[in-house]
Amino acid sequence: MFEKFSRSWALVKASAAVLRSDKELMLFPVISGAATLVVLATFLIPMSLLGVFAEGFGAGSVVFGFLFYFCQYSVMIFCNSALVAAAMVRLDGGNPTLSDGFDAAKRRLPAILGYAAIAATVGVLLQSLKNRDNNFIVRLVGSGLGAAWTLATFLVVPVLVSRDVGPIDALKQSMSLLKRTWGENAIGNIGIGAAFGLITFGTVLLGIGLTVLALQAWLGLAILVGGLFLVAVLLLGVFQAALSGVYSAVLYRYAVSHDAPAAFRELHLERAFAKD
Repeated sequence: MFEKFSRSWALVKASAAVLRSDKELMLFPVISGAATLVVLATFLIPMSLLGVFAEGFGAGSVVFGFLFYFCQYSVMIFCNSALVAAAMVRLDGGNPTLSDGFDAAKRRLPAILGYAAIAATVGVLLQSLKNRDNNFIVRLVGSGLGAAWTLATFLVVPVLVSRDVGPIDALKQSMSLLKRTWGENAIGNIGIGAAFGLITFGTVLLGIGLTVLALQAWLGLAILVGGLFLVAVLLLGVFQAALSGVYSAVLYRYAVSHDAPAAFRELHLERAFAKD
């Protein structure tokens, strides 16, 4: 287990090094975030006007929920596929551009949409379990299944990008790779999420405190300080999303080959790919 912690930390550092060497990769989550906000607005307004969820989680809400999840997942998986494809080029020693990533994602669009449909179906089912207000056990099971689904599907996007397979086969291969990398998968996901959660929480607290202090002097200064900290929180979210995407590409390479990519040899991070 200690080896898994050590290797996971090395893989995270290697992923961060890739991001530092190619900051353009962080544009993919920015585009993804903007697109998902458009999708959210597109669905939120009509659902609010029609009162889709006014009477609980019924047939109408299931249909709207599935369509919403499908559109959201399609956008996020497409952009994440572009990010992972670009990261793969960087890992091979290349210099990817935005168009390289999106071109690779467009070539896999049918498989991406198929996987988005699967993810949307699972998302609706998990959400229905989590919304059982009067049944704590069912909600707990739903949360556990959600965590298991996240781990099992973490490598689906790298598989879709790297191999000419359909969404079901990609899901099967991701689950198979989980058996080899369950420790690095769980530790990396939890570690990245926990680290950024703590940093974000600290940034928010500091921002609130400084904004309140600035308000004592001048309203304009308080708005400026609050705005700067809001931008900082958004940038942290972008970096976390990009790091998670690159980490999935790195972990996939580790799972299938155990060979250090060209970019890692240049950064002297071969230890991340050391065999057990």
